[in-house]
Amino acid sequence: MIFSLTILGAPNHSAAPSTGLRFAKALLADGHQIYRIFFYGEGVYTASRIMAPPQDEYHLSKSWQDLITEYQLDTVVCIAAALRRGIIDEQEQQRYQLDTNNMMSHAELSGLGQWVDACLQSDRMITFGE
Repeated sequence: MIFSLTILGAPNHSAAPSTGLRFAKALLADGHQIYRIFFYGEGVYTASRIMAPPQDEYHLSKSWQDLITEYQLDTVVCIAAALRRGIIDEQEQQRYQLDTNNMMSHAELSGLGQWVDACLQSDRMITFGE
């Protein structure tokens, strides 16, 4: 079965990203396919590569990055939600002439059209968060 996931909650304020991560790992372990992961709303904070939780806390963003890299998962971060919250990739850094960027690698900034495509291409779209 082909799944896509939408992550709506922020990593430090919602269980959505951690529950979504566990669900994604379970899907892959059971032999299912993940068509796309879409970070939207507060969920875009999960795509920040500069989060630095205390050493005794789980590094959720890094865990997502590791899973995305290991399985080469198509990952989209909503561009409107990301820019509004200061999550910037290299292209937007140059466009807005900013000093740096902070978005995880192996993900792309794009619009809701990618979410609609994921809905059409997947057997199930599972949303985590509100």
